[in-house]
Amino acid sequence: MELRARISSELKEAMKAKDAARLSTLRLINAAIKDRDIAVRGEGRETGATNDEVLQILSKMVKQRQESARAYEEGGRLELAEQERSEISVIEDYLPKQLDESETADAIDKAIKAVGADSIRDMGKVMGALKSQYTGRMDFGSVGPMVKARLA
Repeated sequence: MELRARISSELKEAMKAKDAARLSTLRLINAAIKDRDIAVRGEGRETGATNDEVLQILSKMVKQRQESARAYEEGGRLELAEQERSEISVIEDYLPKQLDESETADAIDKAIKAVGADSIRDMGKVMGALKSQYTGRMDFGSVGPMVKARLA
């Protein structure tokens, strides 16, 4: 089932179940997807956001909430940090399983071989290859330094 359709159907289920916390998070996801659809139409594409774009949106939402939760904890607002974490768990239901460290290292090695990278100047090619295959499955913020270390 397409990710967008799955989110819509689970939004309806949350409404029926009167699950307010899940419902509000699903509405935020839906709004972000619709915002992307509008941006895509502005670019001249007929179709809405692709599944990969939806995965990017979800990954970005998780990262935003992690940063917010950290900031709330530092400010002593534990109830707000907990709310952010509950939203993260709902959003992560729609993301593919994250790769562990060894799987990430293997993926980096394969991407380096695939693009024939041999220096730090090829880092963009490697990151592009990884993003095309592993969107939503790895944190590219932490993968960048790993790629850089391998190519240095």
